[in-house]
Amino acid sequence: MIDIETLKKYIEVLEESSLAEIEISDDEDSIRLAKPTADSPVVAIAPNAPAAAQPVQAAAPATGGKTIKSPMVGVFYAAPSPDRPSFVNVGDTVNKGDIVCIIEAMKIMNEIPATESGTITEILVENGDVVEFDQPLFKIG
Repeated sequence: MIDIETLKKYIEVLEESSLAEIEISDDEDSIRLAKPTADSPVVAIAPNAPAAAQPVQAAAPATGGKTIKSPMVGVFYAAPSPDRPSFVNVGDTVNKGDIVCIIEAMKIMNEIPATESGTITEILVENGDVVEFDQPLFKIG
């Protein structure tokens, strides 16, 4: 498994080079990083997970209720900085458009707004997790 620090180094290499994309593989993982283009406005990372891990990923999104999903691939941050409180906690009420987290992609901190109004019933990812496009981040009721 490729750790987050190694992934960040790969992103830096891509940013500082004239390459449009890079792909890194080992015996267990395969990661593809691509600079945004007009055709694909987000960075694509496609881990090549072992077959046993696939059902776990598919089962992660909880059924029922509304979800706030990641609009991009990147690193999830629950707070604006390590010494500040989280944007939202379980039980907090949010309105559509309220900032609920930050996703870092290619060293850019992207504030993610709530796509629905409601009460946060579950936080589905951990601070510092790498998230994928359309991955559920929060459940709201």
